[in-house]
Amino acid sequence: MACEVVWAEVATFFPSLREAEEAMDLLGVRFVPMDRDDALEAASRWCSFRGQAKGESRRIAADFLIGAHALRHAAILLTRDRGFYGAAFEGLKVADPTRKRGLEG
Repeated sequence: MACEVVWAEVATFFPSLREAEEAMDLLGVRFVPMDRDDALEAASRWCSFRGQAKGESRRIAADFLIGAHALRHAAILLTRDRGFYGAAFEGLKVADPTRKRGLEG
């Protein structure tokens, strides 16, 4: 399952939106939209992260929306950015899909 931010980001790698949709369907990735609690969780984590980074963070809202959605709805988040998501979303299991044994959590 993936939220609208992930679907939008993934779709940019395909020649057409139809091909992106077909690929997500073929992989069995369900579209699960965010809700208000996901957005508020993202805001809370972003504020906390900015406070710890002392304003030096280059993270954007989409990073936190993805993490909050995964934390609340998924068993695991597939990402190559395990360090950030593991640190910003304690308790979230993350795995790098490019590695054989990428599970952290």
